[in-house]
This record gives sequence, C-alpha cells and structure tokens, in this order.
Amino acid sequence: MITAEPGHAVRRWWSSIDRAAAGLAADLGLYALSAIFAAVTAATSTLLPHRAWGAVAAVGYAAAALAVAGQLVARRIDPGTRLAGTAARTAVTALAFAATALLPMVLQAIQRAGGRTDRAQEEVVVVEHGGARLLDHGTPYLGTDAIAALPPGEQLLGYLPYQPGMALFGLPRAVAGDGWWTDARIWFAVATVAALALAVRTVRGNGATGSRPPVDLSAARDAALVRAVQLATVLPVCALTLATGGDDIPVLALCLLALALCATARPGAAGIAVGLAAALKLFAWPVALVLLVHAATRGRRPLGRLAAGAIGLPALALLPAVLVDPAAFVDNVIRFPLGDALVTSPAQSPFPGYLIASALPGGRWIAAALLVAAGLAIAVHLARRPPRTAATTALICGYGLLAAILLMPSTRFGYLLYPVAFLAWAPALRLAGPGTGSSDATGARGRSGTGADSPDTLKTTG
Repeated sequence: MITAEPGHAVRRWWSSIDRAAAGLAADLGLYALSAIFAAVTAATSTLLPHRAWGAVAAVGYAAAALAVAGQLVARRIDPGTRLAGTAARTAVTALAFAATALLPMVLQAIQRAGGRTDRAQEEVVVVEHGGARLLDHGTPYLGTDAIAALPPGEQLLGYLPYQPGMALFGLPRAVAGDGWWTDARIWFAVATVAALALAVRTVRGNGATGSRPPVDLSAARDAALVRAVQLATVLPVCALTLATGGDDIPVLALCLLALALCATARPGAAGIAVGLAAALKLFAWPVALVLLVHAATRGRRPLGRLAAGAIGLPALALLPAVLVDPAAFVDNVIRFPLGDALVTSPAQSPFPGYLIASALPGGRWIAAALLVAAGLAIAVHLARRPPRTAATTALICGYGLLAAILLMPSTRFGYLLYPVAFLAWAPALRLAGPGTGSSDATGARGRSGTGADSPDTLKTTG
C-alpha cells in the first residue's frame, strides 16, 4: 500500500509554487517558459505548421509574460491592487489564449484557404475527408480495399482513427468548400471555447441556487480555476495542438465539462457531455467509465441518468457507420491504432510503450500486456475505492490516462494534455458550486484529509 505522505509532500510543494505572489510567480514562469518553447519550435521544428505556430505564439507568450511582470510590480507597490487580482489574471489568460492558440490557428486557416498546403497537420485533412464521406456515403470510413487503391502517399490520409462524431467537424468544408472558416480547426475551437465556458460557469455556480460561499472559499475556487484554465488552454501542448491540429481539444473540454457537472450533482447533463466526447474519440471512453463508477456511489438513479448519455450517445453515433460498413469501422478505429493496417500510425513519441514495442523482440505484445496490466490495476482500485467526488474522479482519470499514454505502443507527446488538464482541474472541482450544496465543496470542508476521497490524497494499491 502506498501511504498518503508522499502525495501530501508533492501537493504541499505544488501549492507553495502555485500560491507564490498570489499565483503571479507561476503565471510568469508559465508564460516565460512557453515563450522559449515557442521560439525554439519556430526555429527548429521539422513540422511546418508547428514552425508557423511558434513564430506567432512566441510573441503572444512574451507579451503575456510582460503583462504579468507589470502585475508583479503593481502588487509590490500596492498589495491590494485589482491589477494583480484573480480577475486581472483571468484577463491575461484569455488574451494569452487568443494570441497563442486562436490567432495562429486563424492565420493558418486563412493561409491554407489561400493555397498553402503546409498549414495544417494531417488530422485536419483526415477529419475533413471523413466529413465529405459521411455526407456522400453515410459513413466516414473507407474500407481496406478502397484505401489500398489510393496512391501510397495518400493511404495514411485514408484512415479516420476516430469515432464517427469527429467527422461532423469536417461537414462545413464538405458543404461550403475551401474557405478559412470551414477549416475543421475553427469548429474544434468553437466547441472547445463553448464547453470550457460552460465548465467554468458550472464550477463557479453561476445561475445556480444555494447560499453564497464564504469569501475565502470563493477566492480559492476562482484562483484554482484560473490555473486549471491556463493548463487546458495556454499551455503549449494545448495551444499548439489547437492551432495546428486540434481534434483532441474539444474532447478534453467536453470531459472537463462532464467532471464539472458531476461536481455540482448534475449526472444527466454530465452523461451528455462525456457521451458527446466519447462519440468523438476513444480517449473519452475511460473517462466515461470512471464517471459511471463515480455515479454508482450516488445511487441507481444518478447512475442511470449518467449512463443514458455516456453510453447512449456513442452507441447512436456508432450505429450508422457499423450498419453501412462494419469492416471499414474496424479497420479504421481498431486495426489502424493497433498497427495492424496497411500503413502504420506516425504517432511515435519516445515513451516507454513505444520504445519497448520498437526495440524488444515481441515488444508490441509486451507493451500491450503492460497496458492491460495497468488497466487491471486501475479497475481493482476503482472496485476497492470508488471515487465519491468529482475531484477524485479527475485524479483517477489523470493518472490512469498518463499510465496509458506512457505504455501505448503508438502514442503522441501531445496526448499529455489530457492528464495534465485532469490533474489541474481537481483543486477547482473540490470547491465547485455556489455554496454547501456542492458535493465536492462539502466534502472538501467536511473531511479530515484522509481516506479514498480526501482532497489531499489519492491512495493506490500496490
């Protein structure tokens, strides 16, 4: 059994960094380091969309860092100034997101519509092709024979390794043609901003009934939200992904919305949110499973309400594609990610699973066995200590997806945006809601700090 002490130590260490200078010290570090990362990306990346992102984002991050430096100076002169408060930090975060994700995305979409073929990653083209096939044939997937008939250089783009709902983001281009606003990334961004705005509103409890929270609890919640939003938007792995590819970002945003809705005891709406995410990408399915276990701790009725959306929406999205061409669905969504298709996935970040799969005899099977073992360990933990709060649910999702990403034979560095965001949102979820009606906020105030659902620890079996 792993005791709680190491977790407490890490949490205290992170809390001391996060709260230094009322959060501004970490803000400055985030933006300054991100500016360096963007500048290095612009100068050295072999991927042209990434280089284009870095050239624009480096300026945006540098401007945000200068703004935070100004806030630190203002706070030193007047510790109570609003220029250094949570609202001001939120404004800088929003401007940084616009400058480092939305602006480079729109510029690349405009350049692509003007004829540049190097202003989007392959997944953007894949999703748009899927939208066209969905419109024409009722399924976004090509079968193996159709993909084999493509020129060798185009066979990779013939696969759509996502759930059928992802093809909806390709419909604007299929219907209206090659305009900048029909770029799939534009609609990824629209869905992302809408879902995150709803998640923030839900966590803050705006429009909900109930008593007003104590001032210190409200301030702590809002400060935690600023950090959570930063790590889901302006962190380079998120901003770069949205600007150049983007398909993971709306999936992440919908999962965060589902967690926020669970934190405020709205299982039906949470089921719809995570169900929509699961209809887009397989990465949301483990999140849906953990949310179902969490809902089961609340009783049969909450479980049924969450399951209706979490299971029903992905099933409805799958049904037409499976009825039209079940073999094509299997080839695209199952065989291709497993490396059993005509071409292999280009996702080859040097994480342990990929290194094992590529360097050892039978390495792919070893990596798969390790992945299954990690899944079983998480399942045992869920059975023994089911998460009773949305915050603990977010922690399990974060650590579980981190283990999966590290052990998958084919993976991308960008997938780390999922565990980072889930772990970052847990502190805000503990304080969700307008008053004592929030289950997570109540638990955060009422527990002593030990046990399976303590805000301060997540025990694991070993």
